[in-house]
Amino acid sequence: MLMYWKNRAVNGAWKLQRRVYEVLRNEDGVGTVEVVLLILVATGLVLIFKDRITELVTNIFGKITSQAGKI
Repeated sequence: MLMYWKNRAVNGAWKLQRRVYEVLRNEDGVGTVEVVLLILVATGLVLIFKDRITELVTNIFGKITSQAGKI
């Protein structure tokens, strides 16, 4: 009976080691990291150019509003 539990423990440890190796080798998480980095860069750019973006959008909507009456 003791040999059964010993073999089971060794087998369980081997399965755990194999699973950890598979998780570390898996590259599915890379997509998540890339998305997070892109969001951070986009947020940084918005914060840096906030005034210019606001001015641009205001000008565009101003032109749309002024030219809407001509249609």
